[in-house]
Amino acid sequence: MSSTLEDADVAVIGAGVIGLAVARAFALEDREVVVLEAESGIGLHTSSRNSEVIHAGIYYPPGSLKAATCVQGRAALYAYCAEREIPHARVGKLIVATSAQEIPVLTALRTSAEANGVHDLVMLSASEVNALEPEVSCAGGLFSPSTGIVDSHALMMALRRDAEARGAQIALSAPVRSGRACDRGVELTAGDAEPAVVRFRLVVNCAGLWAQDVSRRIEGVRASSIPPKYFAKGHYFVMPGRSPFRHLVYPVPVAGGLGTHLTLDLGGQARFGPDVEWVSGVDYAFDDSRAALFYESIRRYYPALEDGVLLPGFTGVRPKITPPGTPAADFIVQGPGEHGVTGLVNLYGIESPGLTSALALADHVRRLAQSWSSV
Repeated sequence: MSSTLEDADVAVIGAGVIGLAVARAFALEDREVVVLEAESGIGLHTSSRNSEVIHAGIYYPPGSLKAATCVQGRAALYAYCAEREIPHARVGKLIVATSAQEIPVLTALRTSAEANGVHDLVMLSASEVNALEPEVSCAGGLFSPSTGIVDSHALMMALRRDAEARGAQIALSAPVRSGRACDRGVELTAGDAEPAVVRFRLVVNCAGLWAQDVSRRIEGVRASSIPPKYFAKGHYFVMPGRSPFRHLVYPVPVAGGLGTHLTLDLGGQARFGPDVEWVSGVDYAFDDSRAALFYESIRRYYPALEDGVLLPGFTGVRPKITPPGTPAADFIVQGPGEHGVTGLVNLYGIESPGLTSALALADHVRRLAQSWSSV
């Protein structure tokens, strides 16, 4: 980031998939955009350490921002991937009940999904599930044909190219050190060796795991508007060789997440996860000892899983805003009415389905900014 800058238009804090999508949305309106990324590369945290699933919009409460942006974002993402030739596949997903007692959960999921505008789900008997996936043991299933997978790295590169093609600047190794409300927007001090002070008309905080920390550095933000933060670490184990499955397979949801599910990468390899481990900070160390819990959980729907097959894959950390044992919160997108700083948008708790919702969330932020007479 140039130390000669004094006034600018739009700053986006964070170059994950949400920040890049937001930057692209404003750049396409011919606004001057600077993306401030603390790391030395884009998307090094939540955006690249996840299941890379394009979600249909099944799990989220009707009327929530998660539900709306997932359904809208899924359609936009499939179209964008096709247009930009981003590797992706509409592989479909089976949500399986491993006992008869779980069948009502599938029915409830279908009802909730239909309220969200997802009308293509199909209830399946155990034999119908086995016709699709012979290795799955279950009492019944719910099939989502519009669920898919995407290369998250290729997606972020495409978003970056689009933004830069319209003049956006990506400033790496440019952490936001402080900020304050000022007459013409928000003044930020950012950068490593030679921090620059820049006044922006609009600042969008897409810092993900560190969004609350960034907000606390900006003078004028009401402390009461900043939600608490919790970190949910997830491990992924992989199964070498070609997967015996053609679809994604999820057990019914569990507290804290969607269960130890089976996803596929675009090369056809199976990976299992994430589990849920509540941690005090961002730490990507892999705990091999969690394998035993994975085998036990996976064999509920894949009993043929052999001992010793699973290998350590990777970990990711999800930015939670509700504590363990409580339902997942909705996405939070705050404007001045909530936090008190004109020209600032704060995004909190953007976990799953954030990847799917990225384009729709970016449009939501853009429209919110347009509604302010001062921006």
